[in-house]
Amino acid sequence: MNIDVVREGDIGDLLPLMRAYAEFYAVPPDDERMLGIARMLIERSQEGVQFIARTDEGEALGFATVYMTWETLDAGRLAVMNDLFVSPAARGRGLGAALIDECLRFARERKAGKLAWQTAPSNTVAQRLYERVGAVREQWVDYHLPTL
Repeated sequence: MNIDVVREGDIGDLLPLMRAYAEFYAVPPDDERMLGIARMLIERSQEGVQFIARTDEGEALGFATVYMTWETLDAGRLAVMNDLFVSPAARGRGLGAALIDECLRFARERKAGKLAWQTAPSNTVAQRLYERVGAVREQWVDYHLPTL
């Protein structure tokens, strides 16, 4: 297995994974907007990055997206793992943990105080992975306001 930073040549393999991730959370995928995010992160890697996990033969099996921001309570940099997805057929092989490790490495290189993320309360499979890798469960309640 190989995990690499997404480059322009990876986008054709990344998009189906991003689409499957959106469908998993019952969000209609918008290919044009997803491509825009991927290309923005390639051009401005200090704002964040996407990683793609592949077999040794090159088959794309999963991806993760990390964004850099700031956190007032910790008075420092914060890395947010916004996306983590492994194809259903590839789960149970350690890809999720390997992608988290790569995101953690990226966060440490940028001097982030922590790597944070969220998942749906119903996503118990992911929660078991997060507990296995030693992640601390937060007690925050999420809200949002639509802007469009």
